[in-house]
Amino acid sequence: MTKAIIRRDFLKAAAAGTGIAAVGLPATATAIAAAAEATPFRHGVASGDPLPDAVIIWTRVTPVPEAAPGSGAGGPAEVTWQVAADPGFQQIAASGTLTTGPERDHTVKVDVRGLEAATTYHYRFLFDGVASPAGLTRTAPRPEAEVDGLRLGVVSCSNWEAGHFSAYRHLAARGDLFGVVHLGDYIYEYRRGEFAARGTVVRPHEPAHEILSLADYRTRHGQYKTDPDLQALHAACPWMIVWDDHEVANDSWSGGAENHDPATEGPWAPRLAASRQAYFEWMPVRTGPAGEIYRTLRFGTLADLTMLDLRSYRSRQTSGIEVDDPGRTMTGQAQMDWLRSVLSGGGARWRLIGNSVMISPLALGSLPAHLLGPLRRLLGVPEGGYALNSDQWDGYTAERKRLLAALPDNTVFLTGDIHTSWANEVPRTAATYPASPSLAVEFVVPSVTSDNVDDFLRAEPRTISLTAEGLVRAANRHVRGVELDSHGYGVLDVNPDRVQMDWFAISNRSRADAASSWLASFASAHGSRRLRRAYRPVPF
Repeated sequence: MTKAIIRRDFLKAAAAGTGIAAVGLPATATAIAAAAEATPFRHGVASGDPLPDAVIIWTRVTPVPEAAPGSGAGGPAEVTWQVAADPGFQQIAASGTLTTGPERDHTVKVDVRGLEAATTYHYRFLFDGVASPAGLTRTAPRPEAEVDGLRLGVVSCSNWEAGHFSAYRHLAARGDLFGVVHLGDYIYEYRRGEFAARGTVVRPHEPAHEILSLADYRTRHGQYKTDPDLQALHAACPWMIVWDDHEVANDSWSGGAENHDPATEGPWAPRLAASRQAYFEWMPVRTGPAGEIYRTLRFGTLADLTMLDLRSYRSRQTSGIEVDDPGRTMTGQAQMDWLRSVLSGGGARWRLIGNSVMISPLALGSLPAHLLGPLRRLLGVPEGGYALNSDQWDGYTAERKRLLAALPDNTVFLTGDIHTSWANEVPRTAATYPASPSLAVEFVVPSVTSDNVDDFLRAEPRTISLTAEGLVRAANRHVRGVELDSHGYGVLDVNPDRVQMDWFAISNRSRADAASSWLASFASAHGSRRLRRAYRPVPF
């Protein structure tokens, strides 16, 4: 069988080429932004959902200056796409043309088939004699291939108004990632100033009002994709993405959302449909026959990655003893049946699950009232101070038990949503730990920019959050590590013997040149379902 390493040598093939640096990217994010403004390709390029023989590539063309995202302006535009084995695009592996227009917001999205497995490719688009920035992508290994390593960036909760996307810049600069897992809240729906950085708008949202219509969602997606650091990371490697709530509205469920008032904002269904259409237009994500985005990607015999949709089918959030109702669902029956089938079938050595909200139980009853306040806002705990966050799996306890009972060994949950960093051993319930064994491990990554505990309180960093961390650990012994203050990203490193998450913090989200520093690391040995602290990040 073919043996492959899909981390260190991913970008080696891109060491040379016009406008491409040693890691296969335009030299700087600033160069990307300048190049984009000078061409019709103002929103960069992206790729996603790599299969052994396929990958999605994406761009948007601005055929005339007035054809801004969401404007509906501009006519049809014929765009050529190319996928090549070399940075000079002399060895074309696949190519074609696609006509786009205002009906799809001038986006171009191609599921390129017939590619070689475990292969690095360069891709670009051409319109009216002008080439887009070149992107770098890679296909997955064949399912039977022996794979020695996999390294992924892991991110969540990137709020434009709360700061710059420096986390993306640092991930793009590494040069050792196979790809990026984004666990949701890629955009935020709020009106200008409603959810910023400690109440301060670092970069104002467009449009200024809360987004509701198709034009609104297209405009907001377009704004986010003008960020040079986001463009750099999209161009660096394929992304594997799932949505959470803010791609539509805060605390959404199958029939509505906390941040949607039908009396003033109209019916939920048209808003949901508008947000989904814009998302599918603007994101390099592959959908199923009915438009579903839950899916599994396989990386040889080493790991598979199952991405869950925990918003589209869930029951409405509740509180109190109602969270234990066995009729409540987080996934919907069809997705749960599919997931249990995936988990019970033959899988890779590691089973990674992209899970947008925390699955580990969280008890907050021992926290004093002045600390419960900011945590309640961050975690969605009801005003009455209940011990559960009903927006995450704690609000769907019966279905969580059904899922946990179906988990194979060596399951790793990758989680976002709560803007903070956690390393958890997943018990059946908090009350049974450590008497009952850990069933899996969970790594929760911080927000790229969105507010966390000290931000909500307008407190100095590492003041109130430091105390809260100790109290959380005391009340939740399965929480092996927690950090409630920093913004940043995670890097997941997988080899046959262990999986390790490294957390990195950015120095100042309000600065475009923010530095990055290592925060913490935890690892889990194959077969252990337990965590141990690691005292250095994996080298790159």
